[in-house]
Amino acid sequence: MSMNRRELAGFLRRSRERLRPEEAGLPGGPRRRTPGLRREEVAQLAGMSVDYYVRMEQSRSPQPSVQTLAALTRALRLDADGRDHLYLLAGHRPPAGRHAGEHVRPGLLRLLDRLTDTPAQVIGDLGDVLAQNAMARALLGGVCTVSEHGRNLVWRWFTDPGARTPYPADEHDHYGRVHVADLRAAVARRPGDPAAARLVRRLGEASEEFRALWELHEVAVRRRSRMRLLHPLVGPVELDCEVLLAPEEDQRLVVFTPPPGSADAARLDLLRVVGGEQFASADG
Repeated sequence: MSMNRRELAGFLRRSRERLRPEEAGLPGGPRRRTPGLRREEVAQLAGMSVDYYVRMEQSRSPQPSVQTLAALTRALRLDADGRDHLYLLAGHRPPAGRHAGEHVRPGLLRLLDRLTDTPAQVIGDLGDVLAQNAMARALLGGVCTVSEHGRNLVWRWFTDPGARTPYPADEHDHYGRVHVADLRAAVARRPGDPAAARLVRRLGEASEEFRALWELHEVAVRRRSRMRLLHPLVGPVELDCEVLLAPEEDQRLVVFTPPPGSADAARLDLLRVVGGEQFASADG
C-alpha cells in the first residue's frame, strides 16, 4: 500500500484543529490563537518529536510506523473510522476492529425475513451459520447447534459425510480447498483468538484431509461463487452465491440466486411451495 502524504497531512491538521484541549486532558484558556491543539501538544501526547510531527503535517515525513499511528490515534481521540482512515492514508492496513460475534443485528434479521423467495443466511467468518431465512432452511437444511461446532460449515464438511451428499462428487475436493482457504484468511485476521485456534486444532485432530489442506497454506476470502447441488425434493439446482460483508467484517450475508428465467429459478419457486408445506407439517 502506498502512502498519500498530502491527504495524510490534511487529515492530521483537521483532526488536530477539531479536538478541544479539554478533550485531550490539556488546559484551555482564552489566549489560545490556534483552534484545537497545537502541533507540539499533539507530538507530546503521541510521544514523538515535534519536528517529526511537523514534517508529517507538511507532507515531508517518511512513512510512519504502525506504532506511531496507534499513538496518533490515541492522541487525536480518533474513533474507529478515523483510525482506519489514518492507517490507510499512511499506507498501512488498519488493525482488526471489534467483532460482532454471534449477535446478528435486528435489521439484518428483518432483511432475511423479507427475502421470502430467495435463500439467504448470515455466516460468521469462521464458518458458523448464525441465522437463516425459511428458503435457506428449505434449500440447505436447518443447522444443528447442540455440539460446539455443530453449526460450523467447515467442521461439518470435514467430519459429517452427510454434509457433502447434495454436492457433485467431482467438486468435493474443490469445496474442501475453498473452505480451508477461507478459514485460513479468517484465522489470520484473528491473531491470538482462542475460538479460531480451538476450531483449527479440533479440525486437525478429526480430519486427515483437513490437515493436508491446511498444510498447503492456501488463502482466499470467499466473495462470490457458483454452486450446484442435488436437492431431494426439487432435483438439481445451480445458483449464484453473493457474499456481502457486514461492517464488522466477521459476519457475511450470503444470498443464493438462480439465473433469471432458468429452470433453476422454477425449481426454486417449487421449493418455496413444498418447503413451506414441509415446515407447516412439521409444526403441526
